[in-house]
Amino acid sequence: MNLRRTWAMARKEFLHVWRDPRSLAMAAAMPLLLLALFGYALTLDVDRVPVVVWDQSHTPASRQFLSQFSGSRYFTFVTSAQSYRELERAVDRRAALVGLVIPPNFAEELGAGRPATVQLIVDGSDANTATIAVGYADAVVQTYQQHLLHRTLQRAGWPRPPVPIELQPRVWFNEALRSRNFLVPGLIAVIMMILAGLLTSQTVAREWERGTMEQLIATPLRGSELVAGKLLPYFGLGMLDVGLAVLMGQVLFDVPLRGSLGLLFTSAAVFLLGTLALGMLISILTRNQLLSNQLAMLVTFVPSFLLSGLMFAIANMPPVLQAITYLVPARYFVTVMRGIYLKGVGLEVLAVEALLLVGFAAGMVALANATFRKKLT
Repeated sequence: MNLRRTWAMARKEFLHVWRDPRSLAMAAAMPLLLLALFGYALTLDVDRVPVVVWDQSHTPASRQFLSQFSGSRYFTFVTSAQSYRELERAVDRRAALVGLVIPPNFAEELGAGRPATVQLIVDGSDANTATIAVGYADAVVQTYQQHLLHRTLQRAGWPRPPVPIELQPRVWFNEALRSRNFLVPGLIAVIMMILAGLLTSQTVAREWERGTMEQLIATPLRGSELVAGKLLPYFGLGMLDVGLAVLMGQVLFDVPLRGSLGLLFTSAAVFLLGTLALGMLISILTRNQLLSNQLAMLVTFVPSFLLSGLMFAIANMPPVLQAITYLVPARYFVTVMRGIYLKGVGLEVLAVEALLLVGFAAGMVALANATFRKKLT
């Protein structure tokens, strides 16, 4: 490979990008916009669940029970109802996700030492959120029951019963249990794969459509030099985007970065090189900008977003899809990013994923070089 010819090709491609404001804007602004949009819009946290209340008791006992819900960060009272019809209307309009119905004899049943029944109506159209909300409500009720039991025993002069098992949870790596800390590192990986694939998916196809490929074929430029020269400018832009995305994660989303910054950028460079080469391979094979753009979006966005473990746990997928995820490079980069960001681990833990990323990058570059031919047909 002649470095002078490679650099000349890289300079030509860089000037093309510099003179094309749309491509430059997409390369610089698109990852930041996507990260900001997904970072704020995507969340797995279920809190401040809207609740509509129908309190038929209107007693201090019912108000004390309701205060257990209003005092929790997981529930928010949005409205009150005077009938099942009003409660149903609030749930239908999505004004409330949960309906809480307290019967008229609530205080009397508690005062007599009998179980008091409280109805919890949950909108199950969102099964995951509904399941979590039911779990939260059950925990609130259990806490209130323990409070009533202790108060009853104290009034009767009984000592407080010992708790046979006391659970002391300790959360590692994401102490605040913020889903944003879990999502943002994975989003950086997925967005970089999508952007890199789109950036280089039109490079060679554009030369064919504009008729400039014939001029390049007539030069002493080798195929490997053309591929390398076209990759270099976009690699630089991609690494700049990685730096901006990491900065956004720190400043805008306050995501902790506990691992090595050098390892993060090294693994990002390897992943970026492989994805850029994948986009160029698509461009070489299609020779059509529209087709290459659509194919790059299909190959990068769908697998990386759905099969990388970003949003959905791979262990919960059907066995066939679990096997397919091994072919998605974003799966390994998402694991590396989360390991570096949240756990602060290095190659002693992430060596397998790092080697697979190196293999992916080497394979894509080799395929792009082997596929490109300096021929008109």
